[in-house]
Parts: sequence; structure tokens; C-alpha cells
Amino acid sequence: MSIVVTGATGHLGHLAVESLLRRGVPADRIVALGRNVSRLADLEARGVVVSAADYDDPASLRTAFAGAEKLLFVSGSEAGRRGAQHHNVVATAREAGVGLVAYTSIVKADTSSLLLAAEHLATERELAASGLPYVVLRNGWYLENYTNQLATYLQHGVLGSAGDGRVSAAARADYAEAAAAVLTTEGHAGRVYELGGAPFSMTDLAAEVSRQSGRDVGYTDLPVEKYTEILVGAGVPEPYAAVLADADRGLSVGDLYVEDDDLRALIGREPTSLAEAVRAAWPAAR
Repeated sequence: MSIVVTGATGHLGHLAVESLLRRGVPADRIVALGRNVSRLADLEARGVVVSAADYDDPASLRTAFAGAEKLLFVSGSEAGRRGAQHHNVVATAREAGVGLVAYTSIVKADTSSLLLAAEHLATERELAASGLPYVVLRNGWYLENYTNQLATYLQHGVLGSAGDGRVSAAARADYAEAAAAVLTTEGHAGRVYELGGAPFSMTDLAAEVSRQSGRDVGYTDLPVEKYTEILVGAGVPEPYAAVLADADRGLSVGDLYVEDDDLRALIGREPTSLAEAVRAAWPAAR
């Protein structure tokens, strides 16, 4: 029997495999899936089983899920296509008799106004109707969404449409560790975890970048349409730019704010703070 991790060629899935290994799961009991298995060579070299699988190809999923005791179902990255892709995963997991499915959703999926939330909520409902034992990991925003832009912030400041809203962001590694905890301990079936770190506003973000850089970085709040236009002008494809700007709109009304301590409870420590994340990313931004 094995623990299967989908999307292991992506950042979150790869980190989840690393977390499982650190927790003492034997490498040969972990199956890392991805469309391009050459990107899993480092895990394979450590004894992890790797397998090619594609959400659009149920046959590949059927092979990969055979004998799976538990499944970390990392949500697809192609907004607008997740419905059909996620249906394939759930249907194949049910056919394979997977003992527990842990699905990475989005915070407040059942109440969120974000465009991104609809496909996640549909998947949660499909899992609930499937009869499979499952747990929902409603992940908040990644701190990397911000720290990867430090160089841009230094040049142009922080731009967005978030108003005074606060986002409960955490590091990808924190969310991966939470997933590994759920997969290696008992009592999680039927639970829905709202996951996020210490909240901060975009003004707080600008202040932290200013503090660590020694430069004056401010936050400029923009109408959603104007922010979308700026993102498109910076080379972001228009549909994705609209989703990003809409996420900021949702942030402004609390859709990305988490009040409870689910992440802290699962990982047994404080999640990575904004200050820690900026400090770690700072050398690459200089």
C-alpha cells in the first residue's frame, strides 16, 4: 500500500513528498506523479516511486492509483479546466478504492466570492458525494506570491486592489507539511481545515519590504480594472490577470483571511511569518 502524491512536479506536490520523507515514510511507499517524470529524477534517486500521470488521461490515473492507501490530490493549475480534470481524479480514486483522499482546496471555498473558488467548491462537493473518505485542506495564499515580486516592489512599489484587507498567507512548505501531517496521522477523514498564517495587509507588506531593504516602498491601491490593465501591460495573459485582480478584490473583503489555527495545529509550530519569508527571499531580489 502506498501514499500517492499528484502534481509532484509542481512546487507544492514536490514539497509534500519531501515532508513525507522527513516524517519517516519509506521512500518506496511514496508514489510521486507528474506529466513529465524527468522532473522527478531527484525523488526517484532517493527511492521514491515515480509515475507519469495526467488529469486529462484517466487511464494513466488508473495505473498510478492502483494499490493507493492514501492520496494527496493537489488541485490542477489550469483554471477553467479543473472541473473535468478533477472529476477524472475523483472517479478514478473511487474506482481504485483509495482509503483517504486529501484535497488541496482554497480558503473559505464554500463562502468565497473569488472566481477561483467555484471550481474548488465543485470538487469538494464531488468528493462528498463520492463515498470516498476525504479531508479538505483549504490552503490560503502563498507567501511566495509576494516574495517572488520583491525586485518589482523595489522598482515600482506594491500595487494591487486589496484595500485594507488582510491575507493569511503562509509558505508553500508550511502547507506541504500540513498535508504530510494529515497523510501520516489518524483522525482527519471528514474534516475541513482552513489553513493560513499570520494575516497582513498590502500596506504591511510594503512596510516590511521597506524595513528590510532600507528603501521607501509604498502600497498603491487601484480599481480592479486598472490593476488588471497594469498586469496585462506587464505581460500577464489577460484571463490570468483578471483572476489575480479578482483575488485582490476578494482579499479586500476578507475572502483570504483565516481566523483559526488549523495550520499551526497540524504542523506543530508557528507558520512562516511575512518577515521571515522576505528575509529568506531577499538575496535573490538584490
